[in-house]
This record gives sequence, C-alpha cells and structure tokens, in this order.
Amino acid sequence: MQLDRLLIQTLESWHRAGVSELAQASEVQGLLEAAPVTTDRHAAPSTPAPTRRDAPSTSAPTHLQSPPSKPSPSEQITKTSAPQETIVTKPSLPQTMNREERVSCLTEIAGRVSKCTKCKELAETRTQTVFGVGDPEATVMFIGEAPGADEDKQGEPFVGRAGKLLDKIIEACGWTREELYICNILRCRPPGNRNPSPIEADNCSEFLQAQIETVDPDYIVCWGTIAAQNVLNTKTPIGRMRGELFERGRARVLCTYHPSYLLRNPPAKKLVWEDLKILLAELGIDPDKK
Repeated sequence: MQLDRLLIQTLESWHRAGVSELAQASEVQGLLEAAPVTTDRHAAPSTPAPTRRDAPSTSAPTHLQSPPSKPSPSEQITKTSAPQETIVTKPSLPQTMNREERVSCLTEIAGRVSKCTKCKELAETRTQTVFGVGDPEATVMFIGEAPGADEDKQGEPFVGRAGKLLDKIIEACGWTREELYICNILRCRPPGNRNPSPIEADNCSEFLQAQIETVDPDYIVCWGTIAAQNVLNTKTPIGRMRGELFERGRARVLCTYHPSYLLRNPPAKKLVWEDLKILLAELGIDPDKK
C-alpha cells in the first residue's frame, strides 16, 4: 500500500507539471540517442582535467556520449610510419617545385650516386660517376645507355664520338644541349664499353627514376635498345619500338637508334630523323623551316 501511495503521488506531481502521457522506456532511450548534440562553435575549446581511474564518474550517461573517433588510414600512416629523419631522394610533387629546388634535389641524388658501390666491378674500375647534365626543368629528356671512356674521364654523358654526332642531331632539331636534360641508364662505365647487365641496370634504376621524377619532362627520347627496354620495362627490340610514341607516367616516350649505332650504320641516320620529326611535330616545330 505504501508503494501504491508513493506511485500515485509521483504521477499526480507529473500531471501538475504538464505531463499528460508516458512513452515506453525503449522509445525514451531511442529519442535520447537520436537527439542532436548542439555546440557553440564560437566557444573556446575546453581542456578536461586528467581523470584518475579510481575517481567517480561525473560524465553524462553512456548512451548520450559519442564514441571516440578512430583516425583515418592516412592519419594512422602519418602518425605511425613517418620516419624521424627524411632523406630527399625525389620530389613528391615535382610540378610544384621551382628551379632551385630541382637543382638541390638533383645535387643530393648526384652525391649519393658518387658514393654508390652496388656494382662492385663498376665501382672499382670507374674514374668517376657520370650523373647527368642540362636543364632541371627541361621539356625533353635524353636517356642513353652507359658512359664510355670519354664520359668516364670527363664525368658528362655523350661527349665522345657518339656525343659529337648527338650534338649535330640536337642542332638539326633547333635545340641546344643546355635546353635538354641528358643522362644514361648507368652512371658508371662498364669495362670495355660492354652493354650494361640487367643487374647493373636494376641497381641504377632508383637514380634514373629520381632524375626523371625531379626533372619531370614532357617527353623522353630513349637512345638505343638498352635505354628503351629499361625505361619502358620491355624486351621488345628497338627496331620494333621506333616510329611511335609510348607512355611512361605522364611523359611520352620516343625510342630510336643510339648515335654509336649510326656511326657504324650511317644509312640509319635517316630513320632517326624520321623518328625525331614525330617528336618535333608533337612540340609544334616544323623542322623543314629551320
């Protein structure tokens, strides 16, 4: 009876307060969970005091609190896998780099190349490494195969007999060496001017990749089979790749015969010129008016 009187008194007090009906408990909880939480975006953020584990809780009921948000995958990577020290090997956004930043990046890569000993034979027999030369913002990049004896002595690609012929080809296109960026698949001379081995090319690929991404050319010209097959990751012979443009990343790639091949086979010069005219047409240049 005492419990009944207490219940009646409670209901009467709710009625005087304006409550006309009661919802079921499950409905009340659903409304509470769906109720939007409003915040004042102008209010200064508050920093809660540290809470001891054995302190009594003074927070709102659990169903009114939003669960702690988990960091996104990108946030998790940033927080857990970011190295303590970053060594610049290539730009993440080369198109946003200015000239000085590209020069700095290439200089850093060249410094690492000069100390590279991945290929024991090449490191022991080289005079110096041959990194690359030219405009760090070049529209067109030339990639050859490997340094020869003259390149090994001077530290610059394409300076021997084949380089002299390349200079004439560049002039015929209306360019200068300074307008291009020129490098090789390898940065060390193979003994006896032999072809680079697949292992040697693979060891040097990180440096080539870094150069390409730093300069970020619109066009790449691969001179010879070794260059074309490594840049395009194919085993197709050069004779079947010449005469058309391929793609590597955002760059368009033209493959043609190496100048040293032209020294041995002068009639092939005509084929090389036909290939280069494809590139010149892409650039809006009419070689016949030069």
